[in-house]
Amino acid sequence: MSEQDGASPEEIMWEGRFITAKRRGRWEYVGRARGIHAAVILAVDEAADGRHVLLVDQYRVPLGRRCIELPAGLVGDHDEGEEAVLAATRELEEETGYLPGRMEALGEFYSSPGMVSESFTLFRAHDLMKTGDGGGVEGEDIRVHRVPLDRIHDRIAAWRTEGFAIDVKLLLLLGAGIVG
Repeated sequence: MSEQDGASPEEIMWEGRFITAKRRGRWEYVGRARGIHAAVILAVDEAADGRHVLLVDQYRVPLGRRCIELPAGLVGDHDEGEEAVLAATRELEEETGYLPGRMEALGEFYSSPGMVSESFTLFRAHDLMKTGDGGGVEGEDIRVHRVPLDRIHDRIAAWRTEGFAIDVKLLLLLGAGIVG
């Protein structure tokens, strides 16, 4: 589409608790309701047994299957005005059972800008300390995976063969050089 569509007024076609369907000109898209956005966490455990990335999988209804993902969560879904770094810290511990000693913001990103206006802030978690088993809050059924970084390509290929969906953000681990 064009910038002309972007100059058109935004119309709300439908609004739910977490998402809103919108139209601007000829363009239809979805956004988060109430200004909520996401925090995504790249957590690499630098332990005596090597460098491991923390991943999670959970069933995703729109995909109809489990999806391998970086830990993530919504910012401000419970507390309006919540800082993204606090949400990222909370979500990392809830989902993986690891608490970061320090969080580093790596920037704001958009996962599917042709269809969704949602952005996420990517954080790098440093100085991890295991505090529990993770798994999310009641009803989430999140499974935690601690994968050696030097085997990430093979592990993702195996998950794909097993029928898991693979979140696009895992491209960070497959060659973008962010892990270092």
